Amino acid sequence: MWFIFRPDAVNVWKNKEVLKRYQRYRGILDGAKKARYLLVKRMPIDCSLEKDTLEELWAEHERLAEEFPKLLRKLNGDQITLDELPAHKKSFLELKEEIAWRILRNCHFCERRCGIDRSKGEIGVCRVGQETIVSSAFLHTGEESVLVPSGTIFFAGCTFKCAFCQNYDISQEWKTKNQPSMTAGVVTDAKRLSLLEEQLWKEGAKNINFVGGDPTPNLHTIIASLKYLQANITLLWNSNNYQSLEATKLLLELMDFWLPDFKFWENDFAKKISGVDNYREIVSRNIKLAYEAGSGEVLVRHLLMPGRVEADTIPILEWCAKEIPNAMVNLMDQYHPDYLIIRQPDKYRALNRRILPEEWKRATKKADELGIFWRPVS
Repeated sequence: MWFIFRPDAVNVWKNKEVLKRYQRYRGILDGAKKARYLLVKRMPIDCSLEKDTLEELWAEHERLAEEFPKLLRKLNGDQITLDELPAHKKSFLELKEEIAWRILRNCHFCERRCGIDRSKGEIGVCRVGQETIVSSAFLHTGEESVLVPSGTIFFAGCTFKCAFCQNYDISQEWKTKNQPSMTAGVVTDAKRLSLLEEQLWKEGAKNINFVGGDPTPNLHTIIASLKYLQANITLLWNSNNYQSLEATKLLLELMDFWLPDFKFWENDFAKKISGVDNYREIVSRNIKLAYEAGSGEVLVRHLLMPGRVEADTIPILEWCAKEIPNAMVNLMDQYHPDYLIIRQPDKYRALNRRILPEEWKRATKKADELGIFWRPVS
C-alpha cells in the first residue's frame, strides 16, 4: 500500500492547521464536498457557441463567473445539491471549451502569446500543435504529503526553456528541429484523456494532477475531457503558472487545488535561465487570482537555487506571507545540475552545484520568521 512508503501522507491530516487551510480539498476526499467542475457542468449558458463573437462569449463567461461563487456557497452550505440542478446540453463547461478552441486559433494560452493557429497544426515555442501528447499517467507517491497518491498526467511540451530542467526529455527534447517526430508519449484526445482521469480515480488517486512539461498548451483538451468525466475528485493545476490571463480565467472555476511554481523574483535572471519575460508580474498575478478568485487552496513550490537565496527566495517568501498568507509553501532543496547546466558548464558555472547547508538554513529561518507554514509539505 502507498501509505507504507509515505506515512506522512496519513499523519499530515492530523495537523489541525492543514485541515483548516485545505478544508474543501479534504471535504472532497471525504465525499462531503463536490469538485468545482461538476457545478460548472450544471450552469446553463445564455449565448450561441456557434454564432457569437469571442467578445460576446467572454461577456457570458464573465456573467457566469460572477454567478459561480454564489452557487458554490449554496452547494457547500447544503442549501442545494447537484441533483437539484438540471443537466444542460450547453453549459458553462462547453462555453469554456469553445473559448479555449477559439484561443487555439490565435494561440495565447501562455503569456508568450505566439498568436499562431495551432488548430491547423502550427507550432510555437511550446512545440505542441493541436494534438495533445501524454507522456505518462500514473499514481505518483513522490508529491507533497497532502497530495499522495496523486493521479499525475504528464504532458509533453513546455512554455519555458529552463536551462536546469530535470524533465527536459518531455518538456523540451521530446520534439526538436533535429528530431521533428514525437519521442515521448502518445497522442491523446479528450475522450481518451477522460478515461485516464477516471482510471486514476478508480485506482485510488486523491486528485487528478495536470503536469508536464507544462499542462498549459493542452488546456483545450483538458477542458474538453471534463465533459466525459463524472468522478467527484479534486482537479489540480501543477504548472509553471505562466499561463495567460485568459487561460487563468478559464481555469478558475474548474480547479480545486493549485500547485504553482514560483521560481524566480528577478526578471532578468528568469529571462536568462528560462527564456521568459515579465516572469514575476505574470506568475504572481496568476497565483493571486487562484488564491482570491479560484479555490483559494494553494501550495506554492519554490526550488532553492545556488546563490539565489537573497535575490529570489527571500523576496518570494515575503510576497507569499503578505499576499497569500493562508497558502502553504514547499521549500524544495533537491536542485541539482542537469540539462544545459552540465552540457554548458562554462556558461552556467554559478549554477553548477547543489545548494549549501547554510543556504537552506537561511531560507527556512526566513520562512519561520515570516510565519510561513512549510514543514508539513517540504
